[in-house]
Amino acid sequence: MVNSTVTKLHYDIVGSFLRPDELKKAREDFHSKKITAEELQKVENDLISRLVEKEKESGLKIVTDGEFRRSYWHLDTFWGFEGIEHVKPSHGYLFHDEETRADSARVVGKIKFKEDHPDLLAYKFLAKLVENDSEITARQSIPAPAQFYSELVRDEANTEALRKVYQDDDELIADIGTAYHELILALYEAGCRDIKLDDCTWGMVVDNNYWATRASEGLDRQEIQKVYLKVNNAALVDLPDDLRISTHVCRGNYHSTWAASGGYAPVADYLFAKENVSAFYLEFDDNRSGDFAPLTKVPEGKDVVLGLVTSKHPELESPESLIARVNEATQYVPLEHLQLSTQCGFASTEEGNKLSPEQQWAKIKLVIDTSKQIWK
Repeated sequence: MVNSTVTKLHYDIVGSFLRPDELKKAREDFHSKKITAEELQKVENDLISRLVEKEKESGLKIVTDGEFRRSYWHLDTFWGFEGIEHVKPSHGYLFHDEETRADSARVVGKIKFKEDHPDLLAYKFLAKLVENDSEITARQSIPAPAQFYSELVRDEANTEALRKVYQDDDELIADIGTAYHELILALYEAGCRDIKLDDCTWGMVVDNNYWATRASEGLDRQEIQKVYLKVNNAALVDLPDDLRISTHVCRGNYHSTWAASGGYAPVADYLFAKENVSAFYLEFDDNRSGDFAPLTKVPEGKDVVLGLVTSKHPELESPESLIARVNEATQYVPLEHLQLSTQCGFASTEEGNKLSPEQQWAKIKLVIDTSKQIWK
């Protein structure tokens, strides 16, 4: 039986939280060699402990470490695998009106899981904080395997380095799948029963303007979806029955801006119909996300977590509008298989979105209070 905490509660979060100033300063001091790695870890441990207590006080039953140990939501995980190096490309990721810091992950050898992977170590600390509370589930979020694949072919330099090690995608996908599968099983052995795969690849595929550019480069929209599905599902085989695997689809979340736009229809036949997860965390906080109609492709019995409350801006949505939208979604997914959530995390990177900690917690309170009105 898959962990059903979310299904019972019908409210959730995506997982990252605004970084406290104390944490930002400690990371700056570490990079400038004013403090040691051990001193940085002590600050992280203290602030994560405080965050978990705040999550519990707010009424959350599924908690995270806020991604306080990460610089990015995805790259830190990639850097933790064997065969990957941290590189500085000439450009960062291009968002709607900003460019991110310039960091990437590049292949330098065969990709393998390492027993000291940072995500595994991070989870073990989080689990200890809640080990005596049977009502709390500790979740670990990791970037999807497809996101890893996408990063490795992100630009010409990455692709050139990749092909020196992997001449074809079959071997690459097999190694990514194995490395992720071993990470997932290691997390399970450490007690984790709830793992979320964060994935921007599908969010980029739905963007018609972005895809027109990629098509001019010779890429086929259907073929790349087959690749993304293959690499994700390669990691999701032979897993324990009581391990909940979900995925969150994002169109970019950096400093309150976005990278892609478009409804889910172009990817529904692959993502919804065929990815081996039990729940989909989906952005629906503005018109860029399209309507609910593609949810007809979600198989019977799987859950859809509606990201109707934006994490990008401080203004609070009205409970009435949220209730109306949930009711609208029941045309496509039964109410018992729907949940309410924020649209994304509050800080996918260290920079965080443009709202205060108080406004962040007000958003979470809105999610919880509104869900209790809908699912009485």
